[in-house]
Amino acid sequence: MSEATTMSEAAEAVPADPAARTRRISTRWLREFSLLPAMALLVLIGFIESPNFLTSDNFLAMLQQSTELSVLVLAEALILISGRMDLSLESTVTLAPVIALWLVLPTSGNRFNGLGFGVEWLAIPVCLVVGAAIGAVNGFLILKMNLNGFVVTLGMLTMLHGLVIVIDGGQTIFTLPPSFAYIGNAEWGGLPASVWVCGVLFAIGIAALGWYRHGRSLYAIGGNPGAARAAGIRVERTVWIVLIIGSMLAAFAGMLYTGRLGSASASQGTGKIFEVFAATVIGGVSMNGGRGSLFGALTGVLTLKLIENVLTFGHVSAQDIEFFNGVVILVALIVSRYTSGAAQD
Repeated sequence: MSEATTMSEAAEAVPADPAARTRRISTRWLREFSLLPAMALLVLIGFIESPNFLTSDNFLAMLQQSTELSVLVLAEALILISGRMDLSLESTVTLAPVIALWLVLPTSGNRFNGLGFGVEWLAIPVCLVVGAAIGAVNGFLILKMNLNGFVVTLGMLTMLHGLVIVIDGGQTIFTLPPSFAYIGNAEWGGLPASVWVCGVLFAIGIAALGWYRHGRSLYAIGGNPGAARAAGIRVERTVWIVLIIGSMLAAFAGMLYTGRLGSASASQGTGKIFEVFAATVIGGVSMNGGRGSLFGALTGVLTLKLIENVLTFGHVSAQDIEFFNGVVILVALIVSRYTSGAAQD
C-alpha cells in the first residue's frame, strides 16, 4: 500500500455503507455552508437598519478590516485542525512588526529610534522571520520538551507582549517603511491589496488541505495522532511546520494591521485571540482537532464582522458587541453539537 493511500485512509475513513457515506457527505456540506443563510439574514437586517449598510464603501471597509482577522483565523484554523492550539498569535501580531521596525529604521530622526541594521525594504522579510522564530520556539517547547501547549502559548503571549513594551518603550510608532504602508493601503483593481492577498492565502490553504497529501494529513493528526503515526505520517515534524506557518501568518497579519493604521503599538493585537476563536468556532472548526474547513473558517470571520457591522449601525456600544460575540460562540457550540455529532469543547 502506498504512503499516499495510507495517509488518505488515515485522514478520512469513508464508511463502506453507501447510506452512511451519504449522511457523512450531507453533514459535511451542512457544516460547510451553514453560515450562508445567517449572513444573508444579517445583510437584510443591516439594510433595514440603514440604507447606508448596502453601500460599496461600507462593504469595502468591512472587507479591509476583516483581512487581519481572516489571516489570523487561517493560522489558528490550521493549528486547530492539527490538534493543537496557539494563543501566542495575538502577541505575534504586535511583536513581529515592532521588531522589524526596530531593526530596519534609522537610529535618529524619528520619535522611535531603531537600530538601522537593514534597508527599509527588508522590513517584510524580517517580520516574517520573527514570526517563524516564534513558531519554531513554540514547537520546540511543545513537541521536544513535551510541555502543555496551552500553557506554553499562554506564557509566550504574555512574554511577547512584555517584550514589545521593552522595545518600543510603550510608545506608538508612526514611522513606517514604504513596504508596510503599501501593503496595508494599496488598491488593486478597485479592491484593497490586503483583500486580494488574503483571498490568495485562503485559496492556497484550501487547495493544500483538499489535494496535497501533507495538507490532508493534518486531519489524520488532529483526529488520531497515534493512528496517523502508525500510518507513516511524521506527526511531530508536520505539527512543528504548521506552528511555524501559523506564526508567520500572524506576523503577516501584523504587517497588514500596521500598514492599514499607519502605526504600530503594544496594544494593537490586544483581544484579537478572542475574535479569532469566535470566528473559528462559528465557522465549524473543531477545538478537538481533525475537523473543520478553511472555507467554513472564512465564513465565520465574515459572519462575525457582519454582526459587528450591523450592531454598529444599530448604535450598540463596543462592550455590548463583545457580549454578543460571546453569545455567538455559545450558540455555535450548541449548533455544532447537533450538526457534527460531537461537542467542540
